[in-house]
Amino acid sequence: QVQLMESGGDSVQAGGSLRLSCAASQYIYERYCMAWFRQYPGKEREGVAAIDANDGYTSYAESVTGRFSISKDNAKNTLYMVMDSLKPDASAMYYCAVVMNPKCRPAWGDSQWVNFWGQGTQVNVSS
Repeated sequence: QVQLMESGGDSVQAGGSLRLSCAASQYIYERYCMAWFRQYPGKEREGVAAIDANDGYTSYAESVTGRFSISKDNAKNTLYMVMDSLKPDASAMYYCAVVMNPKCRPAWGDSQWVNFWGQGTQVNVSS
């Protein structure tokens, strides 16, 4: 059983930045696709960004492209996401996710393929 622990969520003003982190209980980042999802109240979880296991290929939701950046440190077994130029619509619960496939494409943004979830970290962006 893989355990994921997110951190870094906070309350910021629009235009600010945050860095989310996700620590895993096992050395999985070299083996599996890792992703960040977010969930608005009453909505389903949606994919925000993903990174492939082997070549580090990254994928982003169109709404965050150019402002969010996903990365990982295999040695530290930690996943990151830097979120710049935050907008109020980024206010959501953010979840770290593992897809037990080395490549995230093509369906990385579909939550049905996720094998493990973290407990989430809350991001609030005020205008």
